[in-house]
Amino acid sequence: MKNIKRISFLFVLMTFVISCATMKKNNVVTGKVDLIESGKDGYTAKVTTDAKEVYFAIISIVNLGGPQNYKQLKIGDKVSLKGEIWETEGEKHIKVQEIVSVK
Repeated sequence: MKNIKRISFLFVLMTFVISCATMKKNNVVTGKVDLIESGKDGYTAKVTTDAKEVYFAIISIVNLGGPQNYKQLKIGDKVSLKGEIWETEGEKHIKVQEIVSVK
């Protein structure tokens, strides 16, 4: 009986870990910056892709790995951003870990 409980607990734990790992994924978002909102540790940029998808990109010095990687985007910039994507309340968000390109 004790072993069944342990196996059940391990199964539930593994299922939880796998589901959490698959919820967030690293991708690249490419689009045009439509809006910038300043925050405490950085800013949020509203990026619209060519497919008309809207992403709210969270850009901070900490997430980019230091000030040498940090860039201030401007409205109208064409950007490629790499990072962790998730969806909340119908909005798509990306925690930017790398600014791939700015044009």
